[in-house]
Parts: sequence; structure tokens; C-alpha cells
Amino acid sequence: MTKSILLYIVGMALVTAAVLVILKGLGVFTTIPGYIIGGLALFVIGAGILGGMRNI
Repeated sequence: MTKSILLYIVGMALVTAAVLVILKGLGVFTTIPGYIIGGLALFVIGAGILGGMRNI
């Protein structure tokens, strides 16, 4: 159970980071404020926990 939760968190973090890099590369974002990164980190952790618990 813990392994699947961690895998969901890491997977979602990688996808979120990839989307941010693509958007920054396209010029949509010039700078990303710290509170946005913190909010995305909390979202990824929460979604990863919920996704991992769904597989129980």
C-alpha cells in the first residue's frame, strides 16, 4: 500500500514538473512564484495519497 502511494506521488510530481517545463519553454510562464510551486507540491501529495488509497 505504501509503495503504491509513493509511486503515485512520484509519478504525478514528474508529470507536473514536465508540464511546467514545457509551459516555461513555450513562454507561457516567465517566472513561477514560490507559492505556486508549494501549492502544486501539496496537490501532488494529496492526489497521490488518494490515488494510492483507491487501489486498496
